[in-house]
Amino acid sequence: MSLFSLLGAIEIGLIFSLVALGVFISFRLLRFPDLTVDGSFPLGGAVCAILISSGVNPWLATLAATVAGAFAGLVTGWLNVRLKIMDLLASILVMIALYSINLRVMGGPNVPLINDPTLFTLLQPAGMDDYVARPLLLAVIVIAAKLFMDWFFSTERGLAIRATGSNARMARSQGVNTGAMVLLGMAVSNALVGLAGALFAQTQGGSDISMGIGTIVIGLAAVIVGESILPSRRLIYATLAVVIGAIVYRFFIALALNSDFIGLKAQDLNLVTAVLVTIALVIPQLKRKLAKRRPN
Repeated sequence: MSLFSLLGAIEIGLIFSLVALGVFISFRLLRFPDLTVDGSFPLGGAVCAILISSGVNPWLATLAATVAGAFAGLVTGWLNVRLKIMDLLASILVMIALYSINLRVMGGPNVPLINDPTLFTLLQPAGMDDYVARPLLLAVIVIAAKLFMDWFFSTERGLAIRATGSNARMARSQGVNTGAMVLLGMAVSNALVGLAGALFAQTQGGSDISMGIGTIVIGLAAVIVGESILPSRRLIYATLAVVIGAIVYRFFIALALNSDFIGLKAQDLNLVTAVLVTIALVIPQLKRKLAKRRPN
């Protein structure tokens, strides 16, 4: 694998680590099977791209995309908490609705960002190639998001969200408004996904209606791979594992698709993903079996 391909894999891995952090909140902390991310990821890209192409400052466009993602998660939580729609079905309904909304936002199937300014063009150091600067800038953003999560979920409100996911009945008995915690947790989760969509659109030169297909699978794969590499119940290590998992996942995807020996092509991406997730799920079981067979 060339240096260019390696940096490209790290770049995409860092972007999807934000998706994985969002998925970690919904699936692991809230125990909420959320498919909204397949719609909130392109929503973030669509909002950011259309605003930048209209002359809005990239910082404000990225912030608006993050807020749009948070609103999508809030709607999913509201359908579940207020209208009592099953969590999985609520997320599917929002995901389907967002497909049409994203088309409305973009005014078509895609919005190019060819010569428009982005966060990366504004912050790129002089004399540094863009394919080197982008991963460095993304690393700073991801580290900031991880540290924010570590801080937020150690606060009283963050602990209430975690308690709601662990045991909602017990949390209610302690005076926690579990409905409000679900709404807040889903908003934070999809805000990270919307931010990832905005960054993805800016690095890839535009937003496309199909960019969200399979996002939830990638997010789950990153979480599972990360937990296999660094299993821990402490949140600070769990979030680190998610970030590492996203980067490792994209590295192996790039390695498989760029290997002439294996002969895989772009259309084999879903196959590679399925194989990697299967391996990540099997490894912990093999570890447990080997541990049982060892003599005391």
